Amino acid sequence: MTRETSARTLTGRKVLLIFIAFFGIVTAVNIVMIYSATSTFPGLVVKNSYVASQNFDAERNAHNALGWSAGAGLDDGELTVAIQDRDGAPVHGLAVSAIIGRPATNEGERIVDLHPSGDVYIAHPGLPKGAWRIEIRAQGGPEETFRALTRVYQPSDKD
Repeated sequence: MTRETSARTLTGRKVLLIFIAFFGIVTAVNIVMIYSATSTFPGLVVKNSYVASQNFDAERNAHNALGWSAGAGLDDGELTVAIQDRDGAPVHGLAVSAIIGRPATNEGERIVDLHPSGDVYIAHPGLPKGAWRIEIRAQGGPEETFRALTRVYQPSDKD
């Protein structure tokens, strides 16, 4: 009885090539993922955290002393920001601006000025559909600086 040997014998060289190909693919995918993660969002909120921390307590205490709160909404392309005092009354006479960007990237950030309209402040930033990060900045007087961070969603026509 004769035994025929298969033409596809698993040799040490084939195992080595399979091993190298497997880890080569894993390494390539990891490099692509690392590049994608670091190129879209640097993870920085401020350029120098030590300098930003020097006045943090004083700014936080002044902010809390105001007792203001803010809410933002996006309706039909119009950004509406309502700022209220601790009693829930609207705060008038502020210079309000907003830094608008995507939640996961600093790319394409823009600053818009909001204008008073009744009890709210409005702007028409022309945002495309999707989620947006809004950093509200309001200035009343020299001692009245307010910041708030919120997210809004601009629905598509199909939503």
